[in-house]
Amino acid sequence: MNLKDQFEAAVAASKNLPERPDNMTLLKLYGLYKQGSSGDISGDRPGFTDMIGRAKWDAWNAMQGESQESAMQAYIDLIEDLQEST
Repeated sequence: MNLKDQFEAAVAASKNLPERPDNMTLLKLYGLYKQGSSGDISGDRPGFTDMIGRAKWDAWNAMQGESQESAMQAYIDLIEDLQEST
């Protein structure tokens, strides 16, 4: 199985985790997912009234410069850790 297939399998597995991760872990997963699937962020940061949008934008922006392959692998590893932690 190549990295993209493993990444897609991890994305599917993320929807069936035994326990919902905390918000910081969810934001990390979001940032890794977006970086792995889309690459570096583009667009403006949402306004201050959109706190969830800003948090997601910040999580993705924190991954800027990381290769898509590296982000995919980190996402896969984090999902595996979350599956094993219960």
